[in-house]
Amino acid sequence: MSKEIKRKNPSKKKDSKIIKKIKQHMYKWHRTIGLITIVPVIFWTLSGLMHPFMAHFFKPEIAHDKIEQQPVTKNELQYSIQEVLQKNNISEFKNFRIVTFNNAAFYQVKTITGDLLYFDTLNAKKLINGDQKYAEWLSRYFLDDQKSSVKKSEVITEFTSQYKYVNRYLPVYKISFDRPDAMQVYVETSSSKLATYNPTSRQTFIWFFDTFHNWSFIDAITNNSVRIITMILLLSIIGFSALSGILIYGLLWKQFKKTDSLQPKKGLRKYHRQIGIWISLFTLTFAFSGAYHATTKWEPYTLSQMIYEPTFTIKDITLPNNNLDLDWNRFQNSSIITLNNTTYYRCQLAEKENKKFKKPKSDSNSKWDKKGDPKSEVVYINATTNKITPNTDLQYAEFLAYYFTDGAPKAACCEMVETNEEPEISLENVKLLETKVLTDFESREYGFVNKRLPVIKLAYDTPDKTTYFIETSTSRLAAIIKNGDKVEGYSFAILHKFLFMDWAGKNIRDLTMVLAALAILIVSILGFILFLKK
Repeated sequence: MSKEIKRKNPSKKKDSKIIKKIKQHMYKWHRTIGLITIVPVIFWTLSGLMHPFMAHFFKPEIAHDKIEQQPVTKNELQYSIQEVLQKNNISEFKNFRIVTFNNAAFYQVKTITGDLLYFDTLNAKKLINGDQKYAEWLSRYFLDDQKSSVKKSEVITEFTSQYKYVNRYLPVYKISFDRPDAMQVYVETSSSKLATYNPTSRQTFIWFFDTFHNWSFIDAITNNSVRIITMILLLSIIGFSALSGILIYGLLWKQFKKTDSLQPKKGLRKYHRQIGIWISLFTLTFAFSGAYHATTKWEPYTLSQMIYEPTFTIKDITLPNNNLDLDWNRFQNSSIITLNNTTYYRCQLAEKENKKFKKPKSDSNSKWDKKGDPKSEVVYINATTNKITPNTDLQYAEFLAYYFTDGAPKAACCEMVETNEEPEISLENVKLLETKVLTDFESREYGFVNKRLPVIKLAYDTPDKTTYFIETSTSRLAAIIKNGDKVEGYSFAILHKFLFMDWAGKNIRDLTMVLAALAILIVSILGFILFLKK
């Protein structure tokens, strides 16, 4: 019996040595990984904490976030668009629409060079510096500020550290006001849209978030690819740090608690272990979703260039726009489009009075809000026959989706990026699964970040289930979503922005996110202090 015991003892000693060796290496690697990522974790958690904090306590307010389109009477259009173009010797142009400001109506004409010119609808005279004047008027309207002087007015043609790609619109005017809050307003004059507005507090936050969360300082040193690779690498290391912590204090706890009974962990070490094991899941979700989101930033943002703009001549629109056969009491605006070698006036009409909760029986396209009230009605009128053509808005959206996949021939004037590559997909003979007019943002698929409304949603039966969102009023591609984009979007929304807490309300959701980020920051700092002490 004693011989058997003696034979077993050496193996036990050998096993204990192996376990001890494994444990030493685990602690060593966990500590090393933590040291490597302490600075990135501090950067990301602090800047992440600021996002909901700024949204709740330092959220800037503005008087108007959109411009209300007022009806334009027939008497205001003393000159047709053809007469205005002839009087000003403009033979070719891209498009036109009507804008009203400073108690006057103007034709806003986009030339073949991309400039926006303004002509009074009453006398056909050109407004000098019209685009800049309109940009300043829009900015004052959105702010409801007619007194503050304009410090600087400039055109932004590419995204900057203060005007990020998330704002979508390009080109825009940046109007800086001489006010205590140093307000900067960005407007797109071609659509009369507010892009964004930044007082001093928000300007500081954008710089801080861009520097420490998006790591824009790396772009200044090298390039975007190096920045993304660095971020993905560090986020992966942070994920391994969390996993090693789970392994040490979770799965192999029975092996490690023996030494803890001999030398109990007290103070900082105890709190580092206890808090760390509880928040390790949040660390993994933040790191994974952040790295996954970073992989989508390889390609430059090109949606601002996805626009269809053929060249028109006066001969293309023989019918004067002030003689259109429509309900002029509801007329708000008009432009022109070409579809199947036919030119149409695209007219926007105000909602019908006393028709609430009942769709109009006409064949024209209508847009409805969630309550069932018509928000506007869009009709297409043949520029030769003066007849309304039904369902043209949907047909035009389908044409644009086909065009943006390189299925349609490109006009030389169009702003789409030229490429020699074959399109990844073709919509020819592809089944259209769903069509829908969106007048409100949908948080999951087409959210507020996409900016443009109203749009037409077109879902196609492609291998990637490609969905297009087309803004027919400007002939632009507002967004294109594939299955891969949906997966990444859900990952970032749920794991990084805690949308799984939406059931509790935005305040509770943001509070949960703040507490999770704060706990990760505390654990990292505690671990760093332990290393310094040792």
